[in-house]
Amino acid sequence: MVGYPIKECDVPRNLDLTALRAFVVTADAGGVTRAAALLNLTQSAVSMQIKRLEEALARPFFYRTSRRLTLTPEGEQLIAYARRMLSLNDEVLARLTDTALVGELRLGVPHDIVYPVIPEILKRMAQHYPRLRINLTSSFTVLMKEALAKGEMDLILTTEGAPDAGGEVLAEHDLVWVGAPGGTVWQNRPLRLGFEEACKFRPIALDALDRAGIPWEMGFTGRSNQAVQAMIAADLALTARLRGMYSEGCAEVPDPCDLPPLGQVKVCLYDAGLQKGPVVEDLKQQLRLAYAS
Repeated sequence: MVGYPIKECDVPRNLDLTALRAFVVTADAGGVTRAAALLNLTQSAVSMQIKRLEEALARPFFYRTSRRLTLTPEGEQLIAYARRMLSLNDEVLARLTDTALVGELRLGVPHDIVYPVIPEILKRMAQHYPRLRINLTSSFTVLMKEALAKGEMDLILTTEGAPDAGGEVLAEHDLVWVGAPGGTVWQNRPLRLGFEEACKFRPIALDALDRAGIPWEMGFTGRSNQAVQAMIAADLALTARLRGMYSEGCAEVPDPCDLPPLGQVKVCLYDAGLQKGPVVEDLKQQLRLAYAS
Protein backbone atom coordinates (compact mmCIF):
# COMPACT_ATOMS: atom_id res chain seq x y z
CA MET A 1 0.00 0.00 0.00
CA VAL A 2 1.42 3.28 -1.07
CA GLY A 3 1.41 5.93 1.62
CA TYR A 4 1.05 9.62 1.01
CA PRO A 5 3.04 12.16 2.97
CA ILE A 6 0.94 14.28 5.28
CA LYS A 7 1.52 17.94 4.79
CA GLU A 8 1.65 20.13 7.84
CA CYS A 9 -1.31 22.14 6.60
CA ASP A 10 -3.41 18.91 6.44
CA VAL A 11 -3.02 18.25 10.19
CA PRO A 12 -6.03 19.68 12.02
CA ARG A 13 -5.23 22.16 14.75
CA ASN A 14 -7.18 22.58 17.96
CA LEU A 15 -8.02 25.87 19.54
CA ASP A 16 -7.24 26.23 23.23
CA LEU A 17 -10.54 26.44 25.11
CA THR A 18 -8.82 27.99 28.12
CA ALA A 19 -7.50 30.78 25.90
CA LEU A 20 -10.92 31.19 24.29
CA ARG A 21 -12.53 31.55 27.71
CA ALA A 22 -9.98 34.18 28.71
CA PHE A 23 -10.71 36.01 25.45
CA VAL A 24 -14.50 35.99 25.97
CA VAL A 25 -14.36 37.04 29.61
CA THR A 26 -11.91 39.85 28.79
CA ALA A 27 -14.16 41.10 25.99
CA ASP A 28 -17.21 41.04 28.28
CA ALA A 29 -15.37 42.67 31.18
CA GLY A 30 -13.74 45.33 29.01
CA GLY A 31 -10.25 44.75 30.37
CA VAL A 32 -7.70 42.25 31.61
CA THR A 33 -7.81 43.41 35.23
CA ARG A 34 -11.49 42.60 35.78
CA ALA A 35 -11.25 39.45 33.66
CA ALA A 36 -8.37 38.19 35.82
CA ALA A 37 -10.47 38.66 38.95
CA LEU A 38 -13.45 36.85 37.41
CA LEU A 39 -11.26 33.96 36.21
CA ASN A 40 -9.27 33.82 39.46
CA LEU A 41 -6.02 34.23 37.51
CA THR A 42 -3.24 36.78 37.42
CA GLN A 43 -3.39 39.57 34.85
CA SER A 44 -0.22 38.25 33.21
CA ALA A 45 -1.77 34.78 32.85
CA VAL A 46 -4.86 36.20 31.13
CA SER A 47 -2.74 38.39 28.85
CA MET A 48 -0.56 35.41 27.95
CA GLN A 49 -3.58 33.29 27.02
CA ILE A 50 -4.94 36.02 24.76
CA LYS A 51 -1.51 36.51 23.19
CA ARG A 52 -1.25 32.75 22.58
CA LEU A 53 -4.64 32.79 20.86
CA GLU A 54 -3.67 35.74 18.68
CA GLU A 55 -0.40 34.06 17.70
CA ALA A 56 -2.16 30.78 16.91
CA LEU A 57 -4.55 32.51 14.50
CA ALA A 58 -2.14 35.24 13.42
CA ARG A 59 -4.72 37.92 14.08
CA PRO A 60 -5.07 40.74 16.64
CA PHE A 61 -8.36 40.52 18.54
CA PHE A 62 -8.23 43.70 20.63
CA TYR A 63 -7.43 47.33 20.05
CA ARG A 64 -5.08 48.31 22.85
CA THR A 65 -4.97 52.07 22.38
CA SER A 66 -7.72 52.96 24.87
CA ARG A 67 -8.23 52.29 28.56
CA ARG A 68 -11.06 49.88 27.78
CA LEU A 69 -10.18 47.07 25.41
CA THR A 70 -12.37 46.91 22.32
CA LEU A 71 -12.66 44.16 19.76
CA THR A 72 -11.08 44.37 16.33
CA PRO A 73 -13.17 43.17 13.36
CA GLU A 74 -11.39 39.82 13.66
CA GLY A 75 -12.21 39.74 17.38
CA GLU A 76 -15.88 40.42 16.70
CA GLN A 77 -15.90 37.52 14.27
CA LEU A 78 -14.13 35.16 16.68
CA ILE A 79 -16.24 35.91 19.74
CA ALA A 80 -19.42 34.45 18.25
CA TYR A 81 -17.61 31.17 17.53
CA ALA A 82 -15.91 31.23 20.93
CA ARG A 83 -19.20 31.58 22.78
CA ARG A 84 -20.66 28.61 20.90
CA MET A 85 -17.60 26.44 21.55
CA LEU A 86 -17.52 27.27 25.25
CA SER A 87 -21.25 26.75 25.57
CA LEU A 88 -20.97 23.29 24.01
CA ASN A 89 -17.98 22.44 26.21
CA ASP A 90 -19.84 23.48 29.36
CA GLU A 91 -22.95 21.58 28.31
CA VAL A 92 -20.98 18.36 27.77
CA LEU A 93 -19.33 18.68 31.18
CA ALA A 94 -22.65 19.38 32.86
CA ARG A 95 -24.35 16.38 31.27
CA LEU A 96 -21.57 13.80 31.53
CA THR A 97 -19.92 14.54 34.87
CA ASP A 98 -21.11 14.45 38.44
CA THR A 99 -19.53 17.80 39.27
CA ALA A 100 -22.52 19.85 38.17
CA LEU A 101 -24.81 20.92 40.98
CA VAL A 102 -27.99 18.88 41.20
CA GLY A 103 -30.77 20.60 43.06
CA GLU A 104 -31.92 24.18 43.26
CA LEU A 105 -30.67 27.70 43.76
CA ARG A 106 -32.96 30.37 45.19
CA LEU A 107 -32.32 33.73 43.56
CA GLY A 108 -34.05 36.96 44.50
CA VAL A 109 -34.11 40.03 42.23
CA PRO A 110 -36.02 43.31 42.67
CA HIS A 111 -38.87 43.89 40.22
CA ASP A 112 -37.22 46.89 38.65
CA ILE A 113 -33.95 45.21 37.58
CA VAL A 114 -35.20 41.84 36.33
CA TYR A 115 -35.22 43.12 32.77
CA PRO A 116 -33.38 42.95 30.50
CA VAL A 117 -30.56 40.77 31.89
CA ILE A 118 -32.08 38.12 34.18
CA PRO A 119 -33.94 36.18 31.44
CA GLU A 120 -30.71 35.79 29.44
CA ILE A 121 -28.75 34.66 32.52
CA LEU A 122 -31.38 32.08 33.43
CA LYS A 123 -31.39 30.80 29.86
CA ARG A 124 -27.60 30.34 29.85
CA MET A 125 -27.64 28.64 33.25
CA ALA A 126 -30.31 26.20 32.04
CA GLN A 127 -28.21 25.36 28.98
CA HIS A 128 -25.00 24.89 30.97
CA TYR A 129 -26.51 23.06 33.97
CA PRO A 130 -29.62 21.20 32.84
CA ARG A 131 -29.92 19.37 36.17
CA LEU A 132 -30.03 22.62 38.12
CA ARG A 133 -33.29 24.34 38.99
CA ILE A 134 -33.17 28.07 39.73
CA ASN A 135 -36.15 29.39 41.64
CA LEU A 136 -36.51 33.11 40.95
CA THR A 137 -38.26 35.40 43.40
CA SER A 138 -39.04 38.96 42.31
CA SER A 139 -39.75 41.17 45.29
CA PHE A 140 -38.61 44.27 47.15
CA THR A 141 -35.11 44.75 48.52
CA VAL A 142 -36.20 44.97 52.16
CA LEU A 143 -38.28 41.78 51.93
CA MET A 144 -35.53 39.82 50.19
CA LYS A 145 -32.98 40.87 52.80
CA GLU A 146 -35.30 39.50 55.47
CA ALA A 147 -35.68 36.24 53.52
CA LEU A 148 -31.90 35.96 53.11
CA ALA A 149 -31.40 36.38 56.86
CA LYS A 150 -33.92 33.58 57.49
CA GLY A 151 -32.12 31.22 55.10
CA GLU A 152 -34.93 31.34 52.55
CA MET A 153 -32.70 32.71 49.74
CA ASP A 154 -29.27 31.68 48.46
CA LEU A 155 -28.42 34.79 46.43
CA ILE A 156 -30.17 38.14 46.19
CA LEU A 157 -29.66 41.35 44.28
CA THR A 158 -30.67 44.64 45.84
CA THR A 159 -31.04 48.27 44.82
CA GLU A 160 -29.95 50.60 47.62
CA GLY A 161 -27.87 53.62 48.48
CA ALA A 162 -25.19 51.59 50.25
CA PRO A 163 -24.88 47.87 51.01
CA ASP A 164 -25.08 46.31 54.45
CA ALA A 165 -22.30 44.10 55.79
CA GLY A 166 -21.65 41.24 53.38
CA GLY A 167 -23.04 43.07 50.37
CA GLU A 168 -20.96 43.38 47.21
CA VAL A 169 -21.50 46.45 45.03
CA LEU A 170 -21.80 45.32 41.42
CA ALA A 171 -22.45 48.71 39.85
CA GLU A 172 -23.88 52.16 40.35
CA HIS A 173 -26.55 53.28 37.89
CA ASP A 174 -28.46 56.50 37.28
CA LEU A 175 -32.00 56.56 38.61
CA VAL A 176 -34.24 58.18 36.00
CA TRP A 177 -37.87 59.17 35.47
CA VAL A 178 -39.77 56.66 33.34
CA GLY A 179 -43.10 56.96 31.55
CA ALA A 180 -44.84 55.84 28.39
CA PRO A 181 -42.92 56.18 25.12
CA GLY A 182 -43.83 59.59 23.72
CA GLY A 183 -45.98 60.26 26.78
CA THR A 184 -46.85 63.69 28.15
CA VAL A 185 -47.94 62.97 31.73
CA TRP A 186 -44.59 64.28 33.01
CA GLN A 187 -45.73 67.79 32.02
CA ASN A 188 -48.82 67.75 34.27
CA ARG A 189 -49.02 69.42 37.68
CA PRO A 190 -49.58 67.98 40.15
CA LEU A 191 -47.35 65.23 38.80
CA ARG A 192 -49.10 61.87 38.97
CA LEU A 193 -46.89 59.03 40.22
CA GLY A 194 -47.01 55.25 40.24
CA PHE A 195 -44.97 53.40 42.89
CA GLU A 196 -45.49 50.25 44.90
CA GLU A 197 -45.68 50.98 48.63
CA ALA A 198 -42.39 49.20 49.41
CA CYS A 199 -40.43 50.46 46.39
CA LYS A 200 -36.98 51.74 47.40
CA PHE A 201 -37.17 54.41 44.71
CA ARG A 202 -40.41 55.94 46.04
CA PRO A 203 -38.91 58.01 48.90
CA ILE A 204 -36.03 59.12 46.65
CA ALA A 205 -38.45 60.44 44.01
CA LEU A 206 -40.78 62.12 46.52
CA ASP A 207 -37.89 63.84 48.28
CA ALA A 208 -36.50 65.13 44.96
CA LEU A 209 -39.90 66.53 43.95
CA ASP A 210 -40.45 68.16 47.34
CA ARG A 211 -37.03 69.82 47.24
CA ALA A 212 -37.75 71.06 43.71
CA GLY A 213 -41.13 72.45 44.78
CA ILE A 214 -43.04 70.30 42.29
CA PRO A 215 -46.52 69.24 43.47
CA TRP A 216 -47.35 65.56 43.10
CA GLU A 217 -50.08 63.02 43.77
CA MET A 218 -49.92 59.25 44.06
CA GLY A 219 -51.92 57.47 41.38
CA PHE A 220 -51.49 53.98 42.79
CA THR A 221 -51.62 52.36 46.22
CA GLY A 222 -50.64 48.74 46.75
CA ARG A 223 -47.92 46.22 46.00
CA SER A 224 -48.67 45.19 42.42
CA ASN A 225 -45.79 45.86 40.04
CA GLN A 226 -48.01 44.81 37.13
CA ALA A 227 -50.57 47.51 38.02
CA VAL A 228 -47.84 50.15 38.14
CA GLN A 229 -46.52 49.02 34.74
CA ALA A 230 -50.02 49.24 33.28
CA MET A 231 -50.41 52.84 34.50
CA ILE A 232 -47.03 53.82 33.11
CA ALA A 233 -47.69 52.23 29.71
CA ALA A 234 -51.05 54.04 29.54
CA ASP A 235 -49.34 57.41 30.16
CA LEU A 236 -51.29 57.87 33.39
CA ALA A 237 -48.33 58.18 35.75
CA LEU A 238 -44.55 58.36 36.08
CA THR A 239 -42.24 56.15 38.08
CA ALA A 240 -38.48 55.82 38.60
CA ARG A 241 -36.20 53.06 37.33
CA LEU A 242 -32.52 52.44 36.83
CA ARG A 243 -31.42 53.66 33.42
CA GLY A 244 -31.93 50.98 30.78
CA MET A 245 -33.61 48.54 33.19
CA TYR A 246 -37.29 48.72 32.44
CA SER A 247 -39.71 46.55 30.50
CA GLU A 248 -41.31 47.14 27.12
CA GLY A 249 -43.94 49.84 27.12
CA CYS A 250 -41.76 52.17 29.20
CA ALA A 251 -39.23 54.81 28.22
CA GLU A 252 -37.04 57.36 29.93
CA VAL A 253 -38.58 60.83 30.14
CA PRO A 254 -36.83 63.02 27.56
CA ASP A 255 -34.01 65.26 28.70
CA PRO A 256 -34.11 68.19 29.29
CA CYS A 257 -37.35 68.39 31.24
CA ASP A 258 -38.61 70.15 34.34
CA LEU A 259 -38.14 67.12 36.60
CA PRO A 260 -35.31 67.00 39.16
CA PRO A 261 -32.43 64.48 38.85
CA LEU A 262 -32.71 61.43 41.07
CA GLY A 263 -29.05 60.61 41.62
CA GLN A 264 -27.60 57.11 41.52
CA VAL A 265 -28.44 53.77 43.10
CA LYS A 266 -26.15 50.81 43.73
CA VAL A 267 -26.93 47.29 42.57
CA CYS A 268 -25.60 44.93 45.25
CA LEU A 269 -25.14 41.16 45.53
CA TYR A 270 -25.59 39.17 48.74
CA ASP A 271 -24.64 35.50 49.18
CA ALA A 272 -26.15 33.61 52.11
CA GLY A 273 -23.25 31.13 51.95
CA LEU A 274 -25.60 28.15 51.95
CA GLN A 275 -24.52 26.88 48.52
CA LYS A 276 -20.90 26.28 47.51
CA GLY A 277 -19.18 25.23 44.31
CA PRO A 278 -18.41 26.28 40.74
CA VAL A 279 -22.04 26.56 39.64
CA VAL A 280 -22.86 29.13 42.30
CA GLU A 281 -19.68 31.03 41.45
CA ASP A 282 -20.58 30.92 37.75
CA LEU A 283 -23.98 32.47 38.46
CA LYS A 284 -22.40 35.17 40.62
CA GLN A 285 -19.89 36.03 37.89
CA GLN A 286 -22.63 36.28 35.28
CA LEU A 287 -24.54 38.66 37.56
CA ARG A 288 -21.40 40.75 38.08
CA LEU A 289 -20.72 41.06 34.37
CA ALA A 290 -24.33 41.73 33.40
CA TYR A 291 -24.97 44.54 35.85
CA ALA A 292 -21.54 46.11 35.63
CA SER A 293 -21.93 46.53 31.88
